[in-house]
Amino acid sequence: MIRAALSVLLLAFAAASAAAQITGPLNAATPQLKSQVTVSGDLVRIGDLFTNAGAAAAMPVFRAPDLGQTGALSAERVLEAVLSHGLVVVDAGGITEVSVTRAARVIAADDIQERIARTLTARYALGEPKNLKVTFDRDVRPIELEPSVTAELGVARMGYDTTTRRFDLTFELGDAGTRRAWRYTGTAMETVEVAVPNRTLARGDVVKAADITIERRPKADLQNEPLAPPTEVIGLAARRAVRAGQPLRVADVMKPEIVQKNETVTLQYTVPGIVLTMRGQALESGAEGDAVSVLNAQSKRTVQGVVTGPGRITVSSTSARLASKADEPRH
Repeated sequence: MIRAALSVLLLAFAAASAAAQITGPLNAATPQLKSQVTVSGDLVRIGDLFTNAGAAAAMPVFRAPDLGQTGALSAERVLEAVLSHGLVVVDAGGITEVSVTRAARVIAADDIQERIARTLTARYALGEPKNLKVTFDRDVRPIELEPSVTAELGVARMGYDTTTRRFDLTFELGDAGTRRAWRYTGTAMETVEVAVPNRTLARGDVVKAADITIERRPKADLQNEPLAPPTEVIGLAARRAVRAGQPLRVADVMKPEIVQKNETVTLQYTVPGIVLTMRGQALESGAEGDAVSVLNAQSKRTVQGVVTGPGRITVSSTSARLASKADEPRH
């Protein structure tokens, strides 16, 4: 139970009356009350509460809060407690309340989750710990230990069902006489990062950063087709309609088509030292770098070219010769 306030140890203590003020001449060696105190054990001593406490410094006067907790004492209560131990002349410095914190080595809930992920991935080949989503059956509280305890948690028992993805793991610390154990149960599944559209993408829509959210999804649910790398989808176009919330796969995206079927294009012939430009009609759509068929508007011949820019198709000398030979009559 966490105590909201500190309880007084029943030591050799005789309560002083309110009229018995702790007064006297002050000097540099006069014990001075502290407003904030941190202790590492389960007792609060006079030396924790006062500087220059002298021979009385080791005398315990209060029980400390629970590990990691903070309690408050009124200055009047502190002064009454130390009066019977010879501290008659002290300097309270105008302090009315003393805050006492019990120091602790804290293993946070996030750290516990990371330890479980590392343990499960090492034993059951579940990929990298950062890709393992761990869900607990109940809230995980931090583990609070004495600051002097430096040993690491050990795994006392561990089980994992690869079908249900449920785990049951127990950490322990200490020897047979002081052993403490913490048991955790829940589910753990390997996940992958996916790019998920936050709106429906129509065929040809160019994917913008505002169109997608990077999420983690269970790997086992995404085995059918290769996923599109989340960092590479920006600037690509939808090859087909994609619903909002549906992870993007490789087959869903393509380079944006910068030449459309039946579009009037600039047809550029290149031969060593010469560049000829004329008009043509694209017979199919294509992205930059795609080979497409195009009708030469002047010769009425179909040639193969490469999309080199919006509305521009380049035909090399080799492609032109091949197209020309293909149009020659056969005997």
